Amino acid sequence: MTVREYLNQGYRLKQRIRLQKQKIEELRELSRSISSPGFGEHYNASKNVDAPFEKVLLKIFAQEAEQAKILDILLTLEEEMTKVIDTVEDIDLRMVLHYRYLCNWTWSRIGDELGWDERTIRRWHNKALSQVRLPEKITEIK
Repeated sequence: MTVREYLNQGYRLKQRIRLQKQKIEELRELSRSISSPGFGEHYNASKNVDAPFEKVLLKIFAQEAEQAKILDILLTLEEEMTKVIDTVEDIDLRMVLHYRYLCNWTWSRIGDELGWDERTIRRWHNKALSQVRLPEKITEIK
């Protein structure tokens, strides 16, 4: 695994968390639109008597549990990535890596923040990547 691939894992996890949030919101919307079961006098022994929204609620709980698991992995990875980035001696290079991989900022936004043009930021980024040393035990996300 390259340094860039290692540092990009946080971005991918954040994307997965956003996707999970979107799925949960869609399921919540669905649960609000499901009609209630009819409680008329008829009885059918083979018919499912569970409320229709019950399945949706179970799916929401499962999605929330998955999201919590991904978030826990992300927090662990970000802590590890911070330690790796902090090994770079030059503060400007560290800031470029921090903004790029922990904050997911664009090149132009990093340049605006640090007061340099985008080309300089990209050059610093490449220099910083060459100085990063991956830990022996790498958290690899699948």
